[in-house]
Amino acid sequence: MVTPRKRPRQQRSRETVAAIEEAAAQLFDRYGHAATTTNKIAERAGVSIGTLYRYFPNKDALLWSLAEQHLDATAAAVTEALARAARQELPLPLLLHDIVHRVADLHTRRPALHRLLFDQAPRTPDLVARFRQTEQALAAALAAHLRRLGIAGSDPEAAALLAVQGVQAQIHGVVLDPPGGRDRDDLLAAIVTQWHRALTHHH
Repeated sequence: MVTPRKRPRQQRSRETVAAIEEAAAQLFDRYGHAATTTNKIAERAGVSIGTLYRYFPNKDALLWSLAEQHLDATAAAVTEALARAARQELPLPLLLHDIVHRVADLHTRRPALHRLLFDQAPRTPDLVARFRQTEQALAAALAAHLRRLGIAGSDPEAAALLAVQGVQAQIHGVVLDPPGGRDRDDLLAAIVTQWHRALTHHH
């Protein structure tokens, strides 16, 4: 079993779970997967090992939960960028810059943890399904902006989905496996330029 046992409803229990998850994130980021144990996580969180096991059967369930949180945080960051673009009627280059930098910043806060999430978080059917649903929802929102701007040709939905998938993969490459001797901000700017050109190519 690699998923949390049950999401608590009571405030105190939710706070306990949040403390356990934060402790796990700190330890995974600092020491990696192999050296992080449930005992160390419980100690860092200030709870008994029995309390930890009440919510998480093992450390992979915690990794799964952190991956779910990261997915939600990424979706929220992109959604906020799209909402801001709609409010301010931003042109495409500014919208893409906002999305790219918000997502890159999320990955940069705890790079070792995010490398771990990318490499070792359990790919359960539920998490994969949530990932695809999130991708499709963000693509649909981006497609609305492409229509607003009158770009991306006759199929803005397909163009937006490719952009969401491509930007995500490229940011992972820049942040998690940065090419030697290349400046991170230059590479992020190149992602923005590339997708601006790709999305306006058929205009």
